[in-house]
Amino acid sequence: MEDFKNKIAVVTGGGTGMGRELVLQLAEEGCDVAMCDVIAENMEETFELVTKQSPDVLVTKHTCDVSDEEQVLKFKDEVLSEHKTETINLLFNNAGIGGGASFVTGSREEWERCFAVCWYGVYYCSRAFIPHIVSSEGGHVINTSSVNGFWASLGGNPHTSYSAAKFAVKGFSESLIDDFRLNAPHVGVSVVMPGHIGTSIAINTGKILGGERTEEDWEMVKQNMIKLGAPVHNQSIDQIKQMIQERTDSFAETAPTSSSEAAKVILDGVKENKWRILIGDDAKAIDEMVRKDPEDAYNIMFHGERREEQND
Repeated sequence: MEDFKNKIAVVTGGGTGMGRELVLQLAEEGCDVAMCDVIAENMEETFELVTKQSPDVLVTKHTCDVSDEEQVLKFKDEVLSEHKTETINLLFNNAGIGGGASFVTGSREEWERCFAVCWYGVYYCSRAFIPHIVSSEGGHVINTSSVNGFWASLGGNPHTSYSAAKFAVKGFSESLIDDFRLNAPHVGVSVVMPGHIGTSIAINTGKILGGERTEEDWEMVKQNMIKLGAPVHNQSIDQIKQMIQERTDSFAETAPTSSSEAAKVILDGVKENKWRILIGDDAKAIDEMVRKDPEDAYNIMFHGERREEQND
């Protein structure tokens, strides 16, 4: 797929971050876009931006929780109706949230919510839209995994639900290579594995998961930070809360790769028919380190080496 002009794309999680930039850049290239998001106000902002920037293409917006199959099927029906088509060309399974850090001490509800959005969102949307991609003259499925799809850690912190889901996305995407080659050779697939990208995932996760941590939860957060070597022994719970909030607020600002840059890498990768798209020097470095020494990838020394590389 050398260009996206006159194509039809579906983008999940189009309200912020990479999803928003995918919508903007696709439309700028003359591609009609159907986007969905579970946070309506975020999607409205994207819609206003894209309609001003690219008024001559058809962009539709749909509120949808991709972890709910009934909502996904409704979304699919709306897309086909509003775009007056039975075929689409591009499916960007981009929606995702964080949460569900510890399988041992964390909330089962939060764990399953994160897994449902990050894995079942990809599965349900693929089930819904694949027939309409296969029936097109040429199509491509783009699934967003993560560096946590090949390294299930967050600098020594547990990251169990998100990592499990992203491993599933990566495996599913790779398995589609042979499936498409045999049964739909005109359809391509790419798995996207970003490192630290400037998105609002941390803020949006809080909005979607909701709820407040108890004082007991915050004490556990503090103790885990101490276990990982953070010098917070003498800090109060209020100070810990402020520290976490500052990290959440600065997540996008401190990222080495912007959402706009990430979206361009993804779209260029699709045009080149790459099945594996790493985004960011940090993603490439982690990938190289894990491949070089997978046995020691979860050794605490590995995290030290990662920090040294980041500081070089």
